[in-house]
Amino acid sequence: MYFGGSFSRGDFLFLLSGAVTTLSITLVAVVIGTVLGVLFGLIRAGAPWWIGNTLGAVLDVFRSVPLLIQLVLFNSFNSMLKLNWPTFTVGCICLGIYASAFCTEIVRSGVGAVPQTTRRAARSLGLTWRQELTSITLPIATRIVFPSWIGLTLGVMKDTALVLWIGIVELLRSSQIVTSRVQEPLLILGITGLIYFVMSFPIARLGNQLEKKWGTQ
Repeated sequence: MYFGGSFSRGDFLFLLSGAVTTLSITLVAVVIGTVLGVLFGLIRAGAPWWIGNTLGAVLDVFRSVPLLIQLVLFNSFNSMLKLNWPTFTVGCICLGIYASAFCTEIVRSGVGAVPQTTRRAARSLGLTWRQELTSITLPIATRIVFPSWIGLTLGVMKDTALVLWIGIVELLRSSQIVTSRVQEPLLILGITGLIYFVMSFPIARLGNQLEKKWGTQ
């Protein structure tokens, strides 16, 4: 089956396999980034200033250094230290740490946006610090930071294109391979862009729907 020119059904399926890899890396990286981001964000928001500032300085390094450089360095260290981690694992961990650096500030700002009067009122009712955090602060902060977290997730999905530099065949790399064979770059890039849109649009729409639902409560 041919879609146009020499672009065949097999080429389209190859692009879809790359899209599956992109989604897999995105999912793992976002989970890692969110878990670490929540942990680090709570530390930044509530720990003594010298702990929060030290952690912030370390995370600033990951936010400031281009992701491509981090991927190449991480993969090089993986080889030099003979860890023998698969490139998929390297890409997921590196992207996850990179995402956590941004998620940390999202969580910190969300917790900081919860009115102190609300938190003090909860404590005055006899709630412990943990109860106040889990029942009052985090639910309110989640609604505040959710749009930013959706934006971070979509950003991570697009950043997965950089893992091709460490040998992972994700969607963009798949499109390059197909383009080199069929010599129809505009067609292939158009299809690749459409696949990215199909993957991203439901996430953005889900975020909008949840934001509207929470806004009416």
